[in-house]
Amino acid sequence: MMMAEHCKISAAIVAGSDERSCVLKVDGYSRAKALLKNGKFVSSPPFSVGGHGWVVRYFPNGTDKIYAYHISVYLRLESADAKDVKAKFTFSVLDKNGEPVPSYSRTHPVHTFSTKGSDWGYHDFVKRADLEASAHLRDDCLTIRCYVTVTKEINGEEETRVPPGDLHKHLGDLLKNKDAADLTFQVGGQTFSAHRCVLAARSSVFKAELLGAMEESSGSLIEIWDMEPDVFESLLHFIYTDSVPVLEMASNKGGTDMVMATHLLVAADRYNIGRLKLICEEKLCTHIDSNMVATSLALAEQHGFHDLKGACLQFLSCPSNVKAMMASDGYEHLKSSCPSVLKELIARILPPEWDVAKDIV
Repeated sequence: MMMAEHCKISAAIVAGSDERSCVLKVDGYSRAKALLKNGKFVSSPPFSVGGHGWVVRYFPNGTDKIYAYHISVYLRLESADAKDVKAKFTFSVLDKNGEPVPSYSRTHPVHTFSTKGSDWGYHDFVKRADLEASAHLRDDCLTIRCYVTVTKEINGEEETRVPPGDLHKHLGDLLKNKDAADLTFQVGGQTFSAHRCVLAARSSVFKAELLGAMEESSGSLIEIWDMEPDVFESLLHFIYTDSVPVLEMASNKGGTDMVMATHLLVAADRYNIGRLKLICEEKLCTHIDSNMVATSLALAEQHGFHDLKGACLQFLSCPSNVKAMMASDGYEHLKSSCPSVLKELIARILPPEWDVAKDIV
């Protein structure tokens, strides 16, 4: 559905029998936010679930003044002859791989939609500031999935439907409650309990250390010297839940987020946790500035993070950005630890006639 130039809403329907997903793609997120004031919405194209018509309503500036800093989403029944339709639904922001982001997912239990026009949803689905600071708003495009299950009555009883998977919640509780933990890590004066089998299943490095013939496999107390406690805590949280809230949620200290992303990227590389590496590298690629680019470039060169290196070199294709980098705290470390990458920068990016190239040399 077109709203204005450079701003459109599209939806794709993922078919099942009585279960379907409406994937709502908001192209031109910023434009939609500017055009649709508080209380205004745009609807998805109609889709069918359980023999009934539905639409999703998207409020980029919330439903009312109380929720003016939120995105609101609602599921609305559209069938004219429908009455007391029971359905449960889940709204999820999707990541770049089309997978639901656990911290941006909300599930409502069975709700009865009485007649056409009945709707139900979330005033406070996502805080806009949180979303805009996350990695899930890509190229000014937001993707939200609404997964709908219509329940039917058989002999007066509701038919049971399989709910969405919640393994990550159970494993997260296992980590939080320390139930049956058989390992203790000591990191920077703090201790963390964990489960040998979970770590081994999620990391080939932990598997070799904890189940193999290495020293750590025989003991229950493991000391880690070269990592900050908050970094290790976030690493453990990802291993158990496949999510990294410290990077997904907004922060008033954007630089702090980037430092955490840098440390987590090194930790994920150290323990060979591929998905976390991709998340952290993407975070750094999309938040490059003159203060962090030297540090990020050195990190990329030393650990072989090719996407991050490319993003840094692209940022440094502007002479003013190069000059700003040279005044940053990380420049001297980059120059001493990775002189070859500066030569590559001059050769690939900077024309010889630019004065800044001479300064680097």
